[in-house]
Amino acid sequence: MAKEEELEFEGVVDEVLPDARCRVKLDNGHSVVAYTSGRMKKNRIRILAGDRVTITMTPYDLTKGRITFRHKDVRPGQGPGDSGQRPGGQRRGAR
Repeated sequence: MAKEEELEFEGVVDEVLPDARCRVKLDNGHSVVAYTSGRMKKNRIRILAGDRVTITMTPYDLTKGRITFRHKDVRPGQGPGDSGQRPGGQRRGAR
């Protein structure tokens, strides 16, 4: 029997819950509880309220999902090409 195709949605994290779970408001207006994927835990990717994320869900239970990607956002005062390093590519105190 073939495995069912997973559904992918995008949304914004409303609330960070205990045990690496988050309440996410999807773009279509629904709210789901999602947990961070193992790869995100392994790489210590933090998810905060207000972050834009991609969620995969099974078609069997549309109230739960798995966060698979956190989208990078451009913060005020930091342009898209600005990496936060000093001019010349050296950090402060580096020789």
